[in-house]
Amino acid sequence: MLAAEATKHGLAAGDAARPARADWTIDQGWERYTPAEHAVWKTLFERQTKLLPGRACDEFVEGMKNLPIGADEIPDFRRLSEVLMQRTGWQVVAVPGLVPDEVFFEHLANRRFPSGQFIRRADQLDYLEEPDVFHDVFGHVPMLMNPAIADYIQAYGQGGLRAQKLGVLDKLARVYWYTVEFGLVQQKDGLRIYGAGIASSRTESVFALDDASPNRIAFDLERVMRTHYRIDDFQESYFVIENLERLLELAQIDFGPLYARIEGQPEFQPGDVLATDTVLSRGTGRYHGATRA
Repeated sequence: MLAAEATKHGLAAGDAARPARADWTIDQGWERYTPAEHAVWKTLFERQTKLLPGRACDEFVEGMKNLPIGADEIPDFRRLSEVLMQRTGWQVVAVPGLVPDEVFFEHLANRRFPSGQFIRRADQLDYLEEPDVFHDVFGHVPMLMNPAIADYIQAYGQGGLRAQKLGVLDKLARVYWYTVEFGLVQQKDGLRIYGAGIASSRTESVFALDDASPNRIAFDLERVMRTHYRIDDFQESYFVIENLERLLELAQIDFGPLYARIEGQPEFQPGDVLATDTVLSRGTGRYHGATRA
C-alpha cells in the first residue's frame, strides 16, 4: 500500500530535497545498491509475479516479458531506457523521491518517467511513505511498453502543465489516480489490473479484484474528475475502462470545456454510487465500514 501517492506530483517535495540538477534528476547509482537492497527487490518481485497471473492485464504481462527486469537485482534504468526508447520512445530517469508538480509534468510531457531510485526497507514490504523503485519500475514501466499508455501518460504530462496554470490540478490528478495508478480494464476473460498502485501491491492486487467490499464502476471522465480518492487505504471504488485504447481517446480530449462544466458542481466521496453510474459490481462497503467503526 502506498501512503503518499497523492503527493507523487510533489506536494511534499521541498527545497531540502532539491538535487543539484534543475530537472531534479540524479544518477541511479546502480552499482551502489547493496545485497540487502537487491534481496528486498527479489522478495517483492517474486511474490508479485506469482500473484499477478490471471490478475494483471495482457499488456502488463507482455511489457514485463519484454523488459530487462528479473528477480535477482534491481533493474538498471539505462538498460530499461534502451528497450523503452526502441518500443515507445520513453526513458526512465532517477529522482530522489517526490518532485515538484511542474518538474513531474515536464518529464512526462517529454516521455521521461521519473522513478525513485531508492528501495523500501525489509520491514516496509507492504507499506511505504513515498513511491520507491519497486512501485515505479515494477508497477509503471511495463505499461509504458504499450503505445496507448505511452501516449496517454505523455498527454497527461502536457495536460498537467495546463491544469496547473488554470488552478484545476486536483481534477486532473483524479483522472491519473483512477487510471494510471488504480485502474481496472475489462478483458474478454474478466476484469484485470493495469494501474501501477494495484500491480505493485500484494494486498490491493487481491482486494481490487476479489473482495466484495469495493464498487467497480464503468469509467466516466466527468464522474471521475469530481470524485475524491483514498490515499491512506484501499480504494472504495475502482473505475473500469473497456480497453486501453479508451485512454487514447482521453489523451485527445480538450479538457478546457470539461473544467468549465464541472466548476462548482458537487463532488463525490470515494464510496459513492450514483444513479447515473454503470455499476459492474456494487460493493458491500464492509471493509471500509469496519475501519471507520
